[in-house]
Amino acid sequence: MLGVPAGVRVAVLMLVMVAAGFAAVLSAPDDGHVIGIWPVGVATAALLASGGRRVPLLLGVVAASAIVSIDLAGRPTAVAVGYGLGTAVEVWVVWRMLGGAAATLPRLRTDGDLARYLGACLAGGATMALAGALTSAVTGFGSPWFVALALGTAHLASQLAIVPFFCRLPDHGAVASTRERILQWLTILVVTPLIFTPVHFPTLTFLIIPVLVWSALRIRPFEALVQVCAVMFFAITMTTFQRGPFAAAPDAFELPRDARGVLLAAFAITCVLVVVPLLLRVGQQVVTAREAAAERDRLENIVRGTPGVAIIGTDETGRITLFNPGAERLLSYRASDVLGHDSQLLHTAGAISEKATELGVTDRFADVLSALVGPEVGASELRLRRGDGEERSHLMTISRITDEVDRVVGYVSTSEDVTERLLAESALKEAVDRLQEVDAVKDAFVSTVSHELRTPITSIRGYLEMLEDGDFGELSGPQADAVRRIDANSRRLLGLIDDLLSLSRMQDGAVLEAERAFDLRDVVAAGYDVAVPAVRGRDLELDLTLPPDPVPFLGDPELLERVVVNLVGNAVKFTPPGGRVRVALVFSGDAVELSVADTGIGIPVSEQHLLFQRFFRSELARRNAIQGSGLGLSIARAIVERHGGTIAVESAAGEGTTFRVRLPIVG
Repeated sequence: MLGVPAGVRVAVLMLVMVAAGFAAVLSAPDDGHVIGIWPVGVATAALLASGGRRVPLLLGVVAASAIVSIDLAGRPTAVAVGYGLGTAVEVWVVWRMLGGAAATLPRLRTDGDLARYLGACLAGGATMALAGALTSAVTGFGSPWFVALALGTAHLASQLAIVPFFCRLPDHGAVASTRERILQWLTILVVTPLIFTPVHFPTLTFLIIPVLVWSALRIRPFEALVQVCAVMFFAITMTTFQRGPFAAAPDAFELPRDARGVLLAAFAITCVLVVVPLLLRVGQQVVTAREAAAERDRLENIVRGTPGVAIIGTDETGRITLFNPGAERLLSYRASDVLGHDSQLLHTAGAISEKATELGVTDRFADVLSALVGPEVGASELRLRRGDGEERSHLMTISRITDEVDRVVGYVSTSEDVTERLLAESALKEAVDRLQEVDAVKDAFVSTVSHELRTPITSIRGYLEMLEDGDFGELSGPQADAVRRIDANSRRLLGLIDDLLSLSRMQDGAVLEAERAFDLRDVVAAGYDVAVPAVRGRDLELDLTLPPDPVPFLGDPELLERVVVNLVGNAVKFTPPGGRVRVALVFSGDAVELSVADTGIGIPVSEQHLLFQRFFRSELARRNAIQGSGLGLSIARAIVERHGGTIAVESAAGEGTTFRVRLPIVG
């Protein structure tokens, strides 16, 4: 019926309600005060199926149908009106509590859905009980409390039995085979009439409940509800025709005639309250089982889809329960050969003892395992023994597996073979150590050679001065020119030696041996003055800007002067005629900044990260045949950093260069 248009469904349900309502009141005892199990659940189903459309009209039909049918059954008109209006209000209450205003049918799948369904049905039964009691009290028709009991239980039974058909039930299929389902139906169709035949044993009627439980656990929810309705049909029919213990109860136990309706409703309520929660619980278990199976499949795919990772699981005693293909490949064991064996077979005593020493625990395997599982350890290197006896280094992580009460039920480890990586790292470290040794020997050699060269070059320059002064006789023009060339190259060579010696001093940590307080303006001015002679005859504009107030500084003034000389000298050297070199010392926040800017050939951006390396010379410098050793900037940076400062460059090819040296202000 769910595939039928909503309007048709509602119309059919209302017709069923009218027909069943007349049948219910006509079958009620003439000397009773209630109307049997009136099909109020069908009325609620009609409202749920309507999707919230024409609700006032439907409630009017419900009230009118109830009033007319009850009035035709011989009940007083006032009673019919009271019962009819109460029924309409009850239907509205149940519909609203089930969220009937929504466009879709309510769900009945979870514990929360079950609570809402039971609460709505109980509220509906209570509403009708109150309406019956008030009607009885006002009209004097029957005992108010008994009318309330009879109407409340009858309407509660109707709501509980019918409403689930119009909810979204769990969607699990039948577990039972076709033969088992046929057997269930035969049992219900045969046993139900039999247990309602004896008139003196009311408790026999509850023997049908185990059959309903059997069905709820094994077949589809909708079919199980149909079986409940089948049992109720037999019970109502046989009781109506004065068969069974419920029909005989009023005479046997001297009860009011309406007591049989109360007993019948109680039986129906019991059946529904047994079956519906079971349906939901089975549905939840099916959903949980599906999710668990899906999660298991995902996990299995992950475990099997990682050939480069060894995943090993054990129980709480350390026996292997999982050995993935990655473990088989990395450790050369077949899973069938190690499953069920102690995981200690994967480790040698030496590996465990070595790890125990590293972790500071005893060399018992259990103690090492407990230490590795600790959260502060994380991934740890551990040697594992392969099936062929070879030990390999693995980077391993071990985690506990706990149950819902936080009890350890096993362990799982993931690891990857890092033997080659460790060997490569070790080889690289050895190579770096050797290079450092070679570098140290080279530096020592350069320092020694520089010291040894300084003395003869100084002597050569002395003899050159004597030659120039004519101490050995007058020199001809070509001879004097040759002496000047020798002297210039000697000075260049002596400058290179000085650079090498300065670099050696800084590498030995003896940079600030001459540390003292001084005015930084004097150092900058002195370095500037050294570079000025190189500008003569070159058509360069050179200017210096110094702050008016002293700039106190603590350090080695000679080394800092060398920084100024190197930077200004480079600026002059790399700036073609017609250019400009500007030197400025200014305060900048908590530091003082020395800037040397030129309009020279610039430095390509791609080479600037190499600029402060020893012996590096720019491609533009080589192309323009500009002389230099490539040591000046590396020396300058070392001196600046030893004084707690920084040096940076801003440049681009053909756009000039600016060097900025920042030094901390002395407080």
